[in-house]
Amino acid sequence: MRNPILCGLCLFLSFFSCTPDLEFSEYQTLKKGEWAIDQPINFQFSKENSLQPRNLYLHIRNDNSYPFSNLFLITELEFPSGNTQKDTLEYLMAEPNGNWLGKGLGSVKENKLWYKESIVLPDSGVYTIRINHAMRKNGDVQGITVLNGITDVGLEIEKISR
Repeated sequence: MRNPILCGLCLFLSFFSCTPDLEFSEYQTLKKGEWAIDQPINFQFSKENSLQPRNLYLHIRNDNSYPFSNLFLITELEFPSGNTQKDTLEYLMAEPNGNWLGKGLGSVKENKLWYKESIVLPDSGVYTIRINHAMRKNGDVQGITVLNGITDVGLEIEKISR
């Protein structure tokens, strides 16, 4: 007959031995749920040189006042060497029927969104990530100066265990 405690312990260890290691997690709250186009969200973190890959995620919390079903972001990852990687990203925030994607009870939903997959951060020093929204209404050339409904923006870095 099997020992239920031993089986439970093995299951617990196997579950946690395969999960990535959280290295960094930080959120910035936007006052009144308003994100001005000229006010980037900045995150800084320090790393020692390493060839171990990491996954980077953006966390976006929105409430019911968010007026769109998607979100365009412009991100810049600045390495300690001064090199910069710039990306334009689009994320879906709602289903076609209008239901919000993400997790959470009530009016605030949180989406964990892929930013960089298996990226190597080889330089020692301080890395900076800048995030701007790039939302505009259909047919308009000018971007929306103040985006409503985004309550928090976060960055998470997970070391990939091998």
